[in-house]
Amino acid sequence: MGNYDIALIGEAWGAEEERAGRPFVGMAGWQLDQLLKAAGIHRSQCHVTNVFNLRPKDNALENICSKEKVGGFAPLKPGGWYLREEYFGEVQRLHAELRALRPNVAVLLGATAAWALLGRTGIGALRGAVCHSTFLPHLKCLPTYHPANVLYDPTHRAVTVFDLQKAAREAAFPEIRRPHRTVYIQPTLTDLEWYHETHLAAARRISFDIETAGRQITCIGFAPDHLSAIVIPFVDLRTASGSYWSTPQDERRAWAFVRRVLGGEQPKLAQNGLYDIHFLWRTCGIAVNNFVDDTMLLHHALQPESEKSLAFLGSLYTDEAAWKLMRQRGKTTIKRDE
Repeated sequence: MGNYDIALIGEAWGAEEERAGRPFVGMAGWQLDQLLKAAGIHRSQCHVTNVFNLRPKDNALENICSKEKVGGFAPLKPGGWYLREEYFGEVQRLHAELRALRPNVAVLLGATAAWALLGRTGIGALRGAVCHSTFLPHLKCLPTYHPANVLYDPTHRAVTVFDLQKAAREAAFPEIRRPHRTVYIQPTLTDLEWYHETHLAAARRISFDIETAGRQITCIGFAPDHLSAIVIPFVDLRTASGSYWSTPQDERRAWAFVRRVLGGEQPKLAQNGLYDIHFLWRTCGIAVNNFVDDTMLLHHALQPESEKSLAFLGSLYTDEAAWKLMRQRGKTTIKRDE
C-alpha cells in the first residue's frame, strides 16, 4: 500500500472511475489535481481512495440506501436515507484500509467521506476544522468540499485550496495540535480586578464579544492577546434568580467593570462589532470607546465573495476545533455574524 502522510477520501466511482477501477480519473479527478497543485501538494504524495469502490445506479447514493435504519450510523443522505446493510462492507473496507495505512491526516472530500469517518454530514459546517474520527479514534481528519462540488460551484474553490494547504501542514505530524491559552470562565469580582491589573490595563488592544438571548446580554468576553481571555457571565439558569452574581450589588459592580474596560483608551476590536456596539448601547447604555477593527469587515475586504461568520473565519485562519458544533445554539439567541 505504501507510506503516505495524506489520505484523500472521496465518495464513489463515476462512469470513468468504474471503467478504470480506481478513484478520481474523470473530471472530478482533474479538478482534484488542480486543487492539489494550487495547495502545493502532488497527488503522488497521497493515498487516494473512496468510501465506496463501486458506482451507484445513476450515480445516486439513494440507490444504495433505504428508509430502514441499520446499525448506529446516521442517514447517508438527507430525508432519512440509510445505507443498506449489504453495502456496509465497503465502509468496513475503508476503515481497515486507513488502519493499515495510518496517515497523519485523512482529507474527507465531501459529505459522504465525513459520514463514513465522523458519523455526520453537512460539509459546510464541518469543513476546515481538524478533528478525530468517530470510528477510528486515532485518525486525524480534515473535512472539505468534494472536487465535484467545486466543479459545480467554483466559489468553493478558494476555501478548498485553503483547507488542502492546512492538510499539507497537518501531514507533518499525526496528533491534533490546538493553540494553548488560558480562559477564565467563572470569575469573582476580585478576579476581574486582578485580570484588569495584570492583563487588560497594559494591553495594546482589547478584543471583546457578547452573547445574547432575547434582549439580554448573557455574557461578555475580553482578550488582550492570543494567550488569555476572561468571560464575565451575567445569566446562570442554575440559580434561583437566574443571575450569575449572588447579589444585585455584585452584578452592578460587574457591569461597572465592563463599562470601564470598554470605555478605556485602548483600541478595541470585535467580530461583527457594530452589532455588539449597538446592543451594548441600547440595552445597557455602555459606549465602546476607540473601536478600530472588525474582523468580519477585514475579511470581507480580502475575500468579499466568501462567508464572513466567525466560525468560517476560525476554520480558515486558526487551528481551533469547530466550536459551534460543540453545543446547540438556543433558539432565543438573536446575534448573527454572517
